[in-house]
Amino acid sequence: MSLETIKSAYLELHPEDYLLDLGCGEGRHTISVGLETKLQAIGLDLSYQDLQTARGRLKDFDAFVSKEPNVGFIQGSGHDLPFADQIFNKVICSEVLEHIPDFKSFLREIRRVIKPGGIFAVSVPTAVPEWICWQLSDAYHEVEGGHVRIFNAQQLHRDIEKLGFKRFRRHKAHALHVPYWWLKCLFWREGAQHALVDFYHRFLVWDLMKNPWLTRWLDRLLNPLIGKSIVMYYVATDLVDDSTKEI
Repeated sequence: MSLETIKSAYLELHPEDYLLDLGCGEGRHTISVGLETKLQAIGLDLSYQDLQTARGRLKDFDAFVSKEPNVGFIQGSGHDLPFADQIFNKVICSEVLEHIPDFKSFLREIRRVIKPGGIFAVSVPTAVPEWICWQLSDAYHEVEGGHVRIFNAQQLHRDIEKLGFKRFRRHKAHALHVPYWWLKCLFWREGAQHALVDFYHRFLVWDLMKNPWLTRWLDRLLNPLIGKSIVMYYVATDLVDDSTKEI
């Protein structure tokens, strides 16, 4: 089971691409696509600590130990991206918008910096598994930097479409992660010390390292039912109607 929520196969990556991973966190998508091709990938995040972790991870890969690495990380805000208009061929925003009170500001900035014909991939928690987490634990969504909303995927899709994007694919991901978060919320006070939470976490780590066919099959089977994340892929159209720029 891969840690990546966005499937790079759907991004149509090319060596000449310039990619932004907005809200990159510890760099899992940025590093992954940087390894896959020689494109220029920039990971941007507000957290200095997460960016330091991401930079440290780069050193674990010989492919990035060069005079001209193709992956970099910078600190910044998605409300005011420090980039020129229409500069990126690809933009990723994975598991970020649910943390942002004014998420529509992020979407407008993404539309500004992506080239016409560029691909935008976004993921947010799926509504039902997320709603169950909220019911099991108030602390889950009340912690600093936690989730501020449960997205309706269709409404988010309409908001993105209004900015001049056309969706070409969608899927769910990480069904096997859902029981872990339900257990973590149910036993929030005990945290990782609780035996069931610790057991399931160790199972997920084992699954990631071994990647057995059985869990890959289970994940694909369960994703349409209880996938933790809904993932959507869009192409930026050439023109945006003035009446739809504000959402």
